[in-house]
Amino acid sequence: MQRGEPPDDWRPFPEVGPGVNEIRINCADGWYRVMYVAKFEEAIYVLHSFQKKARKTARSDVKVAGVRYRAVVRERKAAK
Repeated sequence: MQRGEPPDDWRPFPEVGPGVNEIRINCADGWYRVMYVAKFEEAIYVLHSFQKKARKTARSDVKVAGVRYRAVVRERKAAK
């Protein structure tokens, strides 16, 4: 991602916010996810990482990422 290349296994996750993506990592001991936003020039913001317990992403994990996304947007606006 730092070189502008997408991760191996990812998908957009617009439910959290515009430009949010999810990296999917599947291991023998479970499914892991990293939600991030890379649409801002100055940084890649990791919003939330977690181990999935079921096929569907838990609402609580989506909520955590959403709260953090809105905090990033607020802080960027305040810094201008």
